[in-house]
Amino acid sequence: MSHAFRELLRKIGSGPHTGQNLTRAEAAAATRMMLLQEATPAQIGAFMIAHRIRRPTGEELAGMLDAYAELGPSLTSIGAQPVVVFGIPYDGRTRTAPLAPLTTLILAAAGCPVILHGGDRMPTKEGDPLILFWQGLGVDWTQLAWPQLQSVFEQTGLGFVYLPQHFPLAQGLVPYREQIGKRPPFATMELMWCPYAGVAHVVSGFVHPPTEGMFQTAFGLRGIQTFTTVKGLEGSCDLPRERTAILGLGQRDRIDRLHLHPRDFGFEAVNVPLDSVATVVQGLRETIEGKPSEWMQSALWNGGFYLWRCGVSPTIEAGIVEAERLLTQGQVKKLLQTLQHALTPVLQ
Repeated sequence: MSHAFRELLRKIGSGPHTGQNLTRAEAAAATRMMLLQEATPAQIGAFMIAHRIRRPTGEELAGMLDAYAELGPSLTSIGAQPVVVFGIPYDGRTRTAPLAPLTTLILAAAGCPVILHGGDRMPTKEGDPLILFWQGLGVDWTQLAWPQLQSVFEQTGLGFVYLPQHFPLAQGLVPYREQIGKRPPFATMELMWCPYAGVAHVVSGFVHPPTEGMFQTAFGLRGIQTFTTVKGLEGSCDLPRERTAILGLGQRDRIDRLHLHPRDFGFEAVNVPLDSVATVVQGLRETIEGKPSEWMQSALWNGGFYLWRCGVSPTIEAGIVEAERLLTQGQVKKLLQTLQHALTPVLQ
């Protein structure tokens, strides 16, 4: 048993009257002891459920990110241009089709590098994880050693940090999610994690409005200069089409609110459903081939916004036009083929 961890557990788990928030340093220490399994399973489970009930603060989330930065991997900088890091819920999707593979391919094809991160099917939602859809596109990130991932990232401008292979310490905490039956604050912190050593633009999905305030505090403490928050589909970074997209455009110490109405851009419709992994992969492939469909409309809506937000296009309208050009003229398809070829030799 870790006596040091017990004191931190006692601090957050003492109830509404005597319980206290952790300092940033204390949150980092607690996370470090959990990642290294210096705390016992009973202590780790108790901490996770107590922290969820009390809710984490932005300062605590910053401390948790400090521990991830210390013990976790980071892709080496590939230049001065900011790299977009998407924070998407690890426990996957159950209702709506994920658009992240299309969005990231569009951005990378436009010269804007992107990093994703996640794992396999995960409690408590047990939705379809992003890694499955990449595999369906012929891109298997799961077998890459870290130097190989760095090489592919440098060649293509795309990288996927796969927890079981690249951050086994974090993967070691996944079983606790099933055992406690609730998402722990780690699930919130992961949306902000930035496994990149250079300048990054972090994009974080969220569901509940208070989470956005935690993001802003944590990003400020961590020195993240540019970030975007998205009230997206199932907590992801995918812009919805059946309702207004609620976004936060963060720059240093301020965050500007943006409400995007899809009907104003001609994209209002029902979101593409998630029928099965195979059906989604087929939709992704047809869109990459440039075929018109509701998939294409969703890709243009998301691609146009992110091309504008990342500074590639001067307006969202121009971003939509550019996204359509990249898809219909084969630039996205070419990048996917380059990515497939880059992975083939390292997997043989």
